[in-house]
Amino acid sequence: MKAINAKKAPAAVGPYVHAIQAGNTIYASGQLGLIPETGELAVGVEAQAEQAFANVKEVLREAGCTLNNVVKTTVFLADMKDFAVINAIYAKHFGEHKPARSCVQAAALPKGGLFEMEVIAVKE
Repeated sequence: MKAINAKKAPAAVGPYVHAIQAGNTIYASGQLGLIPETGELAVGVEAQAEQAFANVKEVLREAGCTLNNVVKTTVFLADMKDFAVINAIYAKHFGEHKPARSCVQAAALPKGGLFEMEVIAVKE
């Protein structure tokens, strides 16, 4: 196994790495909408989702992957009422590529986040 830490993604908020590569599979830790330069959350669910996608892309890039390598996502929302707006952002980033997905409302997310996403990707 190989630990992956992306220099351009925000630092982990706990004792974990950005991702682990096991064989050709990348298991990426959840990314919040944290701005890497400040460590602060972007303001609002849309901005947090966009920033989280940017952070996920940096972690995947460090692992030699893109969103096209993603086979499974898990999306965590602070409020399920944001489902439609998140779906639109999600569809914009993934385009025609449609990985399997779970989406759940969490009682609370770290740092008071409104959106978090973790991914599993496979290098081909």
